[in-house]
Amino acid sequence: MAPEEKESALADFASGRVPVLVSTTVVEVGVDVPEATTMVVLDADRFGVSQLHQLRGRVGRGAAPGLCLLVADVVPETPAAVRLETLARTSDGFELAAVDLELRREGDVLGAAQSGGSSSLRFLRVTRDVEVIERARTDARALVEVDPDLADWPHLVAAIEERLVGDREEFLDRA
Repeated sequence: MAPEEKESALADFASGRVPVLVSTTVVEVGVDVPEATTMVVLDADRFGVSQLHQLRGRVGRGAAPGLCLLVADVVPETPAAVRLETLARTSDGFELAAVDLELRREGDVLGAAQSGGSSSLRFLRVTRDVEVIERARTDARALVEVDPDLADWPHLVAAIEERLVGDREEFLDRA
C-alpha cells in the first residue's frame, strides 16, 4: 500500500470503523490499536523470538483480552520449534531476549551489524562467556586508569587500531 492508504486503513481500524485488519506484512510495532483483540501470525517459524513477542504484545491492550495465534509447521527440536516453544512457555521479555540471543548469536558487537549474520567475537559467546567478558572489562578499565594513553602497551594500541578500521570506530563513537 502507498503510505497514505496504509495510514488511512490503520486509522479506520483504530477508530473502529473497520472491524478487521488483514495485513500481508507485519504491522509496525509503533502502531497502537487498543481495540485489537486477535492476531494470527502465519509462518510464525520465520520470525525471531523478539519479533513474535513484540507482535503478540500488540493485541489485548484495551479493555478486552487479547489472543495471538502463531501458525507454523515446524520439525521438533529445530531452532524454529525452540523459538515457538519458548514463546508459548513465557511472556518474560528478558528470558525471551536471552533465548533469542543464544539462538541467533550476538551479531557484530563492535559494529552496526545486527544478530545472526556475523560476529566480531571469534572465541567468545556473549551468553556463555559473561564472566570472562566482565573480567576483561574490569582489567581493561584498571589498565586505562593507570595508563590512559596505553603508552606502555604499543602492541595493544596497534591491535585496537586494527580492530577499529572502517566504520567500527564511528559506530563505537555513536554508542
